[in-house]
Amino acid sequence: MRIPVSILVAAVLAHAPAAAQDSKIQRGPVPDWVVPSELMPVPDDAGGLVFVRRQDVLVHLDEQGQAQYLGYRMRLLHPNALQVGNISTAWNPASGPPVVHFVRVHRGDETIDVLAKTSFEVLRREDQLEAAKLDGILTAVLRVPDLRVGDELEVGLTTRASDPTLGKNDSGLLFLGPSPAPGRYRLGLSWDSGLKPHVRMTPDLVPIARPGENRIDFAFDNPPMLAPPKDAPARYQWQRVVEYTDFADWNAISRHFAPLFAKASVIADGSPIAAEAARIAAAHSLPLDRAAAALELVQKDVRYIYVGLGAGNLTPATAEETWQRRYGDCKGKTALLLALLAKLGIEAEPVLANNSGSDDGLDERLPNPGMFDHVLVRARIDGATYWLDGTLPPVVPPAATPTMPYRWVLPVTRTGSTLQKQEWRMASRPNDITLFEIDARAGFDKPARVTNTRIVRGVAGLQQQAELSGLTPDQLLNGLRQQLVGGTWETVEDVNWRYDRKAEASILTISGTWTVDWDDDGDGDKSYALPGGGFSPPERRARAAGQDQDLPWYNAPEFDCNVTTLRLPATTNVASWSFKSGYDTHIFGKNYYRAFDVRDGSIRMIRGLRVEQPEIDAISARRDNGRIAGFDNSMAWVFYKPDATRPLAPAGKVVPATYEIDWTADTVPCLSPATTR
Repeated sequence: MRIPVSILVAAVLAHAPAAAQDSKIQRGPVPDWVVPSELMPVPDDAGGLVFVRRQDVLVHLDEQGQAQYLGYRMRLLHPNALQVGNISTAWNPASGPPVVHFVRVHRGDETIDVLAKTSFEVLRREDQLEAAKLDGILTAVLRVPDLRVGDELEVGLTTRASDPTLGKNDSGLLFLGPSPAPGRYRLGLSWDSGLKPHVRMTPDLVPIARPGENRIDFAFDNPPMLAPPKDAPARYQWQRVVEYTDFADWNAISRHFAPLFAKASVIADGSPIAAEAARIAAAHSLPLDRAAAALELVQKDVRYIYVGLGAGNLTPATAEETWQRRYGDCKGKTALLLALLAKLGIEAEPVLANNSGSDDGLDERLPNPGMFDHVLVRARIDGATYWLDGTLPPVVPPAATPTMPYRWVLPVTRTGSTLQKQEWRMASRPNDITLFEIDARAGFDKPARVTNTRIVRGVAGLQQQAELSGLTPDQLLNGLRQQLVGGTWETVEDVNWRYDRKAEASILTISGTWTVDWDDDGDGDKSYALPGGGFSPPERRARAAGQDQDLPWYNAPEFDCNVTTLRLPATTNVASWSFKSGYDTHIFGKNYYRAFDVRDGSIRMIRGLRVEQPEIDAISARRDNGRIAGFDNSMAWVFYKPDATRPLAPAGKVVPATYEIDWTADTVPCLSPATTR
């Protein structure tokens, strides 16, 4: 597998694992398949940090895998450019050592061989342990001494990448970034006879492609800066990208990985894992309950650590290994979970996915296992499909849909499967609900007692669960007290947190006092903007000239709800209170909703926002641009006029108070009844 190489001024190469073992950087000549670009003359008016006289990023495919060459020569034009003298490279020693061909400084007519007196230094091992990653990556740097403005720095090095998991199947990407410095750049892909891969390029590279015998090159002189189309879906953001692969299709990748997981999930009858499966079977009679127990065991009793040592970047550790050491990455946890489910008689398969959110348009890409960064389990139980992810906290049960909003997944099966699209579903319940109960019954001049509750679902809720579940109540109270008191909060008296498995929500409640910021409007009149009640007007959807004006616009999934209850000062007449108007507006594929109600000595407000279309076509966006001026972006003002005998604005909606219903329920009135579904 080829990890993407970015064309940067100070380049860093990262590599996939292979078979050789070496942790030292070697010296050697430039490979014979490398033909460096001609140097580009430096113009008299060159400006910026550097001028790149040449930069070549070349990949060569042979029987041993891939070799990757990086060579550049650039003139330093500004003091801030001296940092490019910190040359860095990272590699997995299982891939074999990097080979440095030269590091030179050109100063006038003088050429200085930097490697004659300076060498690379290995700085650290396992630099991502804090992120629970054990990948064996080594990092080395060379600090070029006595580098000066006006010098030209020239570097050449080659690394290899050959993953035994993939055998002779290579794949990867080459791309030129959107903001390169002025100068000459070249991307190149070559191969030994009989090893020609499938190649696909973005349309902007087609006119400059230079195919040759066993190679294809792309040359750029002073390439223009590119701005990806503003707010377009991710599939339209790919620019100046070359893909290559030896896999015929996605089915081939599915078939390739199937025996790896099948082998890793095999356990002996007398193994400790078989005993755990027997214990689960004895404790639970229903298949779904058994699957949930197996999942919780993997989530809770096996801690997550990414293991990419040796061939472990893509090959799963066996279920036995993972259970014995009680840690594993998504591959190892998946193998363990598959082993347990098999012993429990539950049909299941591994599914490759992308957790980074970059799988939009995956069906338009060449088949490349590097497009996936996660694997989870899909099971068939009592005729229904369930997703099980062993890397999530032990509060996430088998679910009908994955926790992450995948667009495309690849089931791993013996006969091979193609990509499967995950249909977008509009949220049926808010992912974030914020409740404010402001008890101002003591009067305008007294602090109000406040209860603030936040209900968070989805990935954010699980992150909160991971962060807060390990804190004692005193730690949580003292931490939030230090964080909040001195702002809106005058005191923080109590804090309660829990994770509600049934509601699939993290629930945090803070109680204390506020000094309510009443506005004095004269003659005893008061006004106050309820927290959480306003909307900023939507941004106009427009792109710069030169960008495709007909591309759709992307809406990130969102459904949030703010609910505020203001208990009115006891000395006031409810009939003397009024509030801003509510609204129910659909614009740019979003539903904006706000409603007020006054009852039982309190004003209640609810404000909801839900994305109902993930993409907006250009015609609809232009139409809605003309509606922005009429958008009500007022804050949620309430008014007290002691001389008034009835509300200035009649109550229209029945809005429940924060304390009247269960806001963790699946159905809550955060939108108009006509649009809630």
